[in-house]
Amino acid sequence: MMTEFYSRKEPVRYEGPDSTSDLAFRWYNPDQKVMGKTMREHMRFAVAYWHTLCWPGTDPFGGDTFMRRWHHLGDEMAAARMKADLMFETLELLGIDFFCFHDLDIAPEGKSLKEFNANVTEIAKVFEKKMAAKNKKLLWGTANMFSNRRFMAGAATNPDPDVFAYCAAQVKHCLDVTKDLDGANYVMWGGREGYETLVNTNIGQELEQAKRFLAMVVEYKHRIGFKGPILIEPKPQEPTKHQYDYDVATVFATINALGLKEDVKVNIEQNHAILAGHTFEHEIALAAALGIFGGIDINRGDYQSGWDTDQFAMNVPEMSLAFLEILKAGGFTTGGLNFDAKIRRQSIDPDDILHAHVGSMDACARGLLIAAKILEEGKLGRIVSERYAKWSEPKNRAMLEGRETLESIAARVHAEGIEPQPKSGQQERIENLLNSYI
Repeated sequence: MMTEFYSRKEPVRYEGPDSTSDLAFRWYNPDQKVMGKTMREHMRFAVAYWHTLCWPGTDPFGGDTFMRRWHHLGDEMAAARMKADLMFETLELLGIDFFCFHDLDIAPEGKSLKEFNANVTEIAKVFEKKMAAKNKKLLWGTANMFSNRRFMAGAATNPDPDVFAYCAAQVKHCLDVTKDLDGANYVMWGGREGYETLVNTNIGQELEQAKRFLAMVVEYKHRIGFKGPILIEPKPQEPTKHQYDYDVATVFATINALGLKEDVKVNIEQNHAILAGHTFEHEIALAAALGIFGGIDINRGDYQSGWDTDQFAMNVPEMSLAFLEILKAGGFTTGGLNFDAKIRRQSIDPDDILHAHVGSMDACARGLLIAAKILEEGKLGRIVSERYAKWSEPKNRAMLEGRETLESIAARVHAEGIEPQPKSGQQERIENLLNSYI
């Protein structure tokens, strides 16, 4: 049964590129096959609980602009149940299979952790029934360990061991709930894992805490039989001056130091990649090369704003390059595309939520189609392969495979009189080629 929140009561449909409707899919056709899989299987879209239903439209200079009913109910659990109804209505209208949540998104904290856990469990039981009835799934769950003032100096990296212990108890319960709901992944969202100033910080101590906390979570995941990976979301300066999970390379250093590449992957966000000084596609490609590619928080940042604006992803050229790397990496396994994006605070109509998701799903679909065409035609691949072709020669493979030493290589260079001749990287040719697809 539909609520009175959205004006639309029927699911949004695919109508093709020539559609004149202002709320229809022009490019996202969930059943269309692309490189052997349907678009639905490629994308694994998820609606984010926090931005879609929890954010009231505030900013540093002003309060609630959305005036949603559940934000002002006196009964917090009644509001939580209302949000659950609306989440599944949103999934139905958009034809999306997955959703994601922080524990604090779905239930009120109450007066103690015990009460908080009980509230989360109660709403999880509501989810369980709705998921079965509507055939919807949980892409991932995570614990909010950054909003409450107890986390002002971090969670796992807090100087106070009582906070560390509290976080352990909170994560344990959230991971239990995620497993019970058959979640595909669990995210370690480190919203305040960093420092404001080095003068009051012991980096070595805090890094040891972060590593031990992650190791404990992986140990517990195996004890309870949770099959999905633990995901870490790289982010710089959000909100602390320096974050210990700054980018993919930084996170990999921690994962690799613990020997956890099989259990821990990354969940990459465009907005975070830009704030770290990288491109979105760079972070995806690096994660794939390092063997830790997990999922995507699909949004975009404002290139003029040095903050996490979390806008809906609408940049088709950027999506094309991102999907080129996703497809080259083999696509998603347990991960997917979570809409960690929020409508603008002036977009106060409920239907704006639908328009935002539909537009971004179409942008992703166009990016997927362009990337697939690039790979299927193979022109770009051939140019890149030719650039590295000499590495396939036996004598050059030997250098990488440990069958040559510095001395033997030096001797060969002198004996053969090797004098490398620079070759063009053909950047402009490749950029022109990419533009011909986009």
